[in-house]
Amino acid sequence: MSTIGSINQRGYRRLGYCLLLASTAIASAAHAQSAPAPGDGDDIIVTASKREENLQDVPIAITALGAEKLERLQIADFDDYARYLPNLSYQTAGPGYSIVYFRGLSSGDNGNHSGSLPSVGTYLDEQPITTTTGALDLHLYDIARVEALAGPQGTLYGASSQAGTIRIITNKPDTSAFYGAAEVELNTVSKGGEGYVGQAFINAPLSEKAAIRVVGWYDKDAGYIDNVPGSLSFPTSGITMNNDAFVEKNYNDVETYGGRAALKVDLDEDWTITPQIMAQKQKSHGFFAVESGLDDLQVQQFNPEFNNDRWWQATLTLEGKIGNWDVTYAGGYLRRKIDGASDYSDYAYFYDQIAGYGAYFYDNDGNFVNPNQYIQSRDRFTKQSHELRFASPADGRVRFIGGLFYQRQTHNIEQNYIIDNIADSITVPGTESNIWLTKQLRVDRDYAIFGELTADVTDKLTATMGVRVYKFDNTLFGFFGFSDGYSSRTGVSQCFRPSELAGTPCTNIDQRARDTDFLHKLNLTYKFTEDALVYGTISRGFRPGGPNRRATRPPFEPDFVENYEVGFKTTWLDKRLRVNGALYYIDWTNFQNSALGLNGLTEIANAADARIYGAEFDIYVNPLPGLTVTASGSYTDAKTTTDFCSFPNAARDCSLPGPGGEENALQAPAGVRLPLTARFKGNVVGRYEFAVGSTVQAHVQGSITYDGKRRSDLRPFEESIYGALPSYDTVDLSTGLTDKRWSIELFVRNLFDTRGRVGNTIQCLEPVCGDIDNVTDSGGKIYTYLTQPRTIGLKLGTKF
Repeated sequence: MSTIGSINQRGYRRLGYCLLLASTAIASAAHAQSAPAPGDGDDIIVTASKREENLQDVPIAITALGAEKLERLQIADFDDYARYLPNLSYQTAGPGYSIVYFRGLSSGDNGNHSGSLPSVGTYLDEQPITTTTGALDLHLYDIARVEALAGPQGTLYGASSQAGTIRIITNKPDTSAFYGAAEVELNTVSKGGEGYVGQAFINAPLSEKAAIRVVGWYDKDAGYIDNVPGSLSFPTSGITMNNDAFVEKNYNDVETYGGRAALKVDLDEDWTITPQIMAQKQKSHGFFAVESGLDDLQVQQFNPEFNNDRWWQATLTLEGKIGNWDVTYAGGYLRRKIDGASDYSDYAYFYDQIAGYGAYFYDNDGNFVNPNQYIQSRDRFTKQSHELRFASPADGRVRFIGGLFYQRQTHNIEQNYIIDNIADSITVPGTESNIWLTKQLRVDRDYAIFGELTADVTDKLTATMGVRVYKFDNTLFGFFGFSDGYSSRTGVSQCFRPSELAGTPCTNIDQRARDTDFLHKLNLTYKFTEDALVYGTISRGFRPGGPNRRATRPPFEPDFVENYEVGFKTTWLDKRLRVNGALYYIDWTNFQNSALGLNGLTEIANAADARIYGAEFDIYVNPLPGLTVTASGSYTDAKTTTDFCSFPNAARDCSLPGPGGEENALQAPAGVRLPLTARFKGNVVGRYEFAVGSTVQAHVQGSITYDGKRRSDLRPFEESIYGALPSYDTVDLSTGLTDKRWSIELFVRNLFDTRGRVGNTIQCLEPVCGDIDNVTDSGGKIYTYLTQPRTIGLKLGTKF
């Protein structure tokens, strides 16, 4: 049976249930006056090509979620909209730590700091907001649309758009009128706590040529994972510890609050300036995965756990004309601070069980101490970007858009691995009780010249050629490791210079990776009519290389994709039917893979090559007044085409030794599926709107999302430990009433309380902390991130 045809029967039954509810609502409202067709079928204006264009005229694969759809689908953050982007997959470690992939371009990166740059770029308006650990976890409110651009977008968007780009477009200040809105929401999570949301915006003209828009939000997400009582007994010392101080029900709650203020000033008829500042603080508590071997929605952690993520971004956009050419300058500065604490007791427990590591941890009197470990982290990011762009008139037969781009981002990394009361001789110098310290400064710089030239060869045939010449220069220096009293191989003993970074005892890593190259894009588009086009694209994307944290590993090189794509966009029946689709084939060469090595260090290698082919579709239909149905899905077949060795080499030959003469080993053979992406992912949304009386509109809506079976890890042995991620589906329902001023809505997310598995993690090397065969009868500890349990909520809104 084909992958698409193998969607389980449960999914079909749930889809049928949603459609039945919609049909019941239609029948019950048959006597009522029909509402106009919802806005999904109207012209959708996007700026994916850095011009305002109708979605149906842009010859690339775009999924656009407009303001109305974002509101209807209860979308408030990344996890919400990711379900409705069929060509997108991701892995997460909780709020603020999601790594995004498009079209199966994933090697299963562990997401650790100083790893590979993301392969998907995320933009807030004109500015990139992707840091080295992923994009900002932005609360979505008063947003014009979310655009998801699948496939390489390197010509216009550069290095972090190797596989695709996500663009979050805010609503801008409006000089036409004073208006605003406010919403409150209460919700409850099955087997969890209660949450609530308050958010509002005001748009205020200051004059005929100036306006300000101010937005604010507070979002309390309820916890639903319980930290349950437990104890650990360390065999070497005989010390037993418990987690009584941290036992808590609904352990993983989150608070998010922030705001945005934008000013728009029309300097004259041609020039407009829009400064904007935005800030957010997100405080998450506890742990966001469940533990193997325990009951439903339970974990057993032994140390404090929290994450305090706060950031602000100031931007300036200047738009105008020189002659009849459009000129845009977009600049931004971002500062992000993350302070966190996490449990690392598994590492201490399993290494003591297996190898007696507890014998190495003692106090100044030579007595054993509790080897329990925990991590205190302090990460500081900055990011500045500048783009100067020129565009010829959009109605010209030959059109050009291009410009200059510069970006510099820094990550000041501090990770303290602490064992309380250890002897001074084994404590990292300058710390209170660190057995290990990572303190490094990473700087990534990008420079580019880019341009796209489009020509109407005939009235129906259009050709586009694009190029981006780029340079990257990425550095990493500082310290990592143990004291020289604890290790003669990693840490202070390997320092080659005095300290050059505050907080480090000395310098034992200083690496640099840089390169200059170019990307290309070729596109042909043929318009049969104003409502039907086909296109073909050949495009290239890349991801920069970078330094390896382990100094004995060389810097990793860039990886590249070559994308071959054909697609179509059609509109029928006076815009009541829209059908879009694309077929693609991707060669991914020299792809970067990061995994935990010795001492829990992330090691990055250009592992192997892969090929990916797939198909995507997007359908909108308005079969009768008031009723709309949308459906989208993707099929992805992604596999390696060469062997992946422990020490990769250009020949992809695992019989060749490592750089130090080490024995090489086959990690994954050619033909293995790439991880984290299902063969099929899709969604269906049905909505019916009808009038109740003369002023009130009612609606009922149902949706189902489906994500197929996925690999957890590229490497077969590690995959056997984690286990595959099973397919799952979720069903959402909502109903509500709206008049000119007020709205009320009742909704249910994850109606059937599905435990969809979205990712796994282990605290240390998989054979140590996760392999049941290699530990005591307590078994290994594997943690699984789940979809949020069934959530029922009530939302009340007003407009003024």
